Amino acid sequence: MASTIGMTPGQELGGKVALVTGGARNIGRAICRSLASGGASVMINANTSKAEAEETRAMIAAAGGTAEVHVADVTDPEAVEGLVEATVKRFGRIDILVNNAAVRAETPFAEITHAEWQRVIAIILDGAFLVTQACLPHLSKHGNGAVVMIGGQTGHKGAAGRAHVVAAKAGLAGFTKGLALDLAPMGVTVNNVVPGTIDTVRGLPGAPARPTHRTSLPPLGRRGEPEEIAAMVRMLCGPDARYLTGQTIHINGGGWLP
Repeated sequence: MASTIGMTPGQELGGKVALVTGGARNIGRAICRSLASGGASVMINANTSKAEAEETRAMIAAAGGTAEVHVADVTDPEAVEGLVEATVKRFGRIDILVNNAAVRAETPFAEITHAEWQRVIAIILDGAFLVTQACLPHLSKHGNGAVVMIGGQTGHKGAAGRAHVVAAKAGLAGFTKGLALDLAPMGVTVNNVVPGTIDTVRGLPGAPARPTHRTSLPPLGRRGEPEEIAAMVRMLCGPDARYLTGQTIHINGGGWLP
């Protein structure tokens, strides 16, 4: 049975429009569904996962929400402009941006090519820069805009074989601080949500079962669910978090304490 964490019906985001990059599956899918459950209209961005993005849209529609899909590469400035234009054309505004697009890569440092390094940095860090800058005129137009980065625990504790991912995710934390100060006068908040060990194949409709053998569980004794990350994102985008900005928030079951 799919989890209902983060799917609490409500209208605190009613009338708002959210753009979620990398929204086709896993944490991105949960975020899209949770924001829609809160009343927001959602533009689901994907690059190579159009079919899964359409599944996410269908889930939202089945629950009575509103969503559309737009395929775009967040590392391409022209594609990003098209994504933002399509969102505004369809929904009339953008109030919420969730920078979730990322790539998982594991390569020993000595074997990382310059091309692989650039690709990882581009998707995670350049993508967040490009999409945020393109959305800014809309985020600041109506007041109470919100930007949420989806960081990574490895960006804070490190991980072998993932130097490029660590660098990019650590960059998101710094980007959050600088951007929060730049956008505060516009009434736009910026925060960074950092998932710990998340069970990305459990708790979402249509996902395969995870093997029962698990190692390195956090002190709470289980993996987190994508919907638990989504619930925090939804809160940060709503009226109860308007005095919260520039923060990195770790959701990891006690697995890493900064």
